[in-house]
Amino acid sequence: KRHITYFFHMNGIRPIILAILFFLSVVPVLAKYDPLTVPNNRFGILIVDPNDLADAAKLVNSAKGDWGYVTLVMQEDDRDAEKWQRIFNEMRAFHLIPIVRLATHIDGDAWVKPYKDSAADWAKFLNSLNWPIENRYVIIYNEPNHGNEWGRSLDPENYARTLVSYAKELKKISEDFFIMPAGLDVSAASDGRSLDATQYLSRMLKAEPSLFDYLDGWTSHSYPNPAFSGSVFAFGRGTLRSFQWEREYLKQLGVTKKLPIFITETGWVHREGLQANSGLLSSDQVGANLLLAAAQIWTDPDIVAITPFVLNYQGLPFDHFSWKKLGSPEYYPQYGAYQQIGKLSGQPYQRE
Repeated sequence: KRHITYFFHMNGIRPIILAILFFLSVVPVLAKYDPLTVPNNRFGILIVDPNDLADAAKLVNSAKGDWGYVTLVMQEDDRDAEKWQRIFNEMRAFHLIPIVRLATHIDGDAWVKPYKDSAADWAKFLNSLNWPIENRYVIIYNEPNHGNEWGRSLDPENYARTLVSYAKELKKISEDFFIMPAGLDVSAASDGRSLDATQYLSRMLKAEPSLFDYLDGWTSHSYPNPAFSGSVFAFGRGTLRSFQWEREYLKQLGVTKKLPIFITETGWVHREGLQANSGLLSSDQVGANLLLAAAQIWTDPDIVAITPFVLNYQGLPFDHFSWKKLGSPEYYPQYGAYQQIGKLSGQPYQRE
């Protein structure tokens, strides 16, 4: 808090003008900052239930860590300001940095496309919230190279235009918004239901050549495929190192802007679940892989955050991804392994 005392003559206007000018000069300019320029705890987790925030904090802020990341989904039919402010207040108390992924709503088996004026509505709502830190990390939807994620259509041109319109609306209302595109499924093939990521990205850029002027970070879903069970030592597309392949492919497309990387989905399935699957890795083996990934892959200097999927999912279809045991307050061994990873004490900028 700053206390400013103005002294001026009662019979003159000049001191009043000087006081006003001085006040304007000390009003902070709202603008995002590069998260890689401050001490940063890159470890995080993806959650689907805000009731898991306390357990998420114990996971990502362990081993001397502080201010880890949490990716969560915010749907257009769940824009309850009181609810989300309460969640953000809890995250501030737990020293957790939110990465908010926007979502529309489900229609049958697919997510609908955003409605016409949705960008302005989202900007107004998101700006009404008091965020835990200065940077407001926002991901514009999810894996649109799957038709069911984009109104049952494969339309990279439409997604690119939508992305630009959202970036403009959010930046117009506050420069604190840190805009990122949807993570793509880089393992998906062009089969009528999905579109190869190379085709999707090239068509996006052709439709919106200045697209990357509006982006502040890159979202990657770097899963260890095939079948979310790949080797931690594998290289290239469809591996834990998919973010590196994406970075190189963007260079081939002529993108010169260097973007901080947010790996907002990654991780292995494990054999434990509603029905045990002996063909999958055990949770102990997943934990060992997480330790290797942290030591050999997630050290890339461009990475801001890694938020594996998913902390707690108690049913189909993601029970084999869940780090929390089904019907139990306990967690699988991979939770403990992730806690052991050495972490930094993050120091994100905050506006009191």
